[in-house]
Amino acid sequence: MTFESLPVTFADVRAAAHRLRGIANRTPVLTSRTFNALTGREVYFKCENFQRGGAFKFRGAYNRLAQLTDDEKKRGVVAFSSGNHAQGTALAAQLLGIPTTIVMPDDAPRVKLDATRGYGAAIITYDRLTGNREAIARQLAEERGVTLVPPFNDPHIIAGQGTAALELLEEVPDLDALVSPIGGGGLISGCAIAAKGLRPHIDVFGVEAVGADDAQQSLRAGRIISIPPPTTIADGIRTQSVGTLTFPIMRALLSDIVLVSDAEILDALRFALTRMKIVVEPTGAVPIAAVLQNRIPANARRVGIIVSGGNIGGELMSAILQ
Repeated sequence: MTFESLPVTFADVRAAAHRLRGIANRTPVLTSRTFNALTGREVYFKCENFQRGGAFKFRGAYNRLAQLTDDEKKRGVVAFSSGNHAQGTALAAQLLGIPTTIVMPDDAPRVKLDATRGYGAAIITYDRLTGNREAIARQLAEERGVTLVPPFNDPHIIAGQGTAALELLEEVPDLDALVSPIGGGGLISGCAIAAKGLRPHIDVFGVEAVGADDAQQSLRAGRIISIPPPTTIADGIRTQSVGTLTFPIMRALLSDIVLVSDAEILDALRFALTRMKIVVEPTGAVPIAAVLQNRIPANARRVGIIVSGGNIGGELMSAILQ
């Protein structure tokens, strides 16, 4: 599959950036001399933990909802999410005056449940180990006649997420590699399209947690592999399979997918909190861990990291500090 035949184009990401201008935060790019010394690289952190709703998900959600018709906006939307897509969709819907229902696992972090409710969305919970969140949401959408807003398998969602990398490469254009976490693949797919559009020879690396390696298995097998519900601490990447739209993009544009353990994720999270003084959730620490553990090739000297979010619960933060 060629770059031009992918389901989302660089022009789509550019259009999403125009749509989000003045709405989404243009998040900061931070550096750490200590991190550079530890890794032997020049590393640039695109801090989506400072995005509205606390994560990159607001970008894709707003880009999707802003393109609904007036009638679709009036009838409302339903989404399914472990937390950050829930918050991003709820906030985007609040800004656009759209009634919203979110299907969330009953073990989602309290901070994400509370924030989603705070943005005015109705929440329906389910058991993550036995229920199918997409099936529940699709049934609700059909019964109520509302629009389904998936967390990653949608071209407008993918294009919106890609604006994070677009901003990073506009600010730091000469990167050798871009590193991002992978859940369903929406973030890394959009970011890969943006990065390759601006810098064709850049390497793009995805990172998953051990035991949540459905994307790595899928790329190795050449087809989408589904896995049992993951138990990783990184709740944002507990997906069981990648999307039918994100998979071909990842196959075409990613250089590799690497894995990190929960212990390594916690070490990276602790570094971000204690040395960089930024609040990062476990999923946001996943790509930090990969670079810290030298999981990407040594010849990648200038590296951009997508820090996907900062919605961490107080209990986990307290445990890390102790």
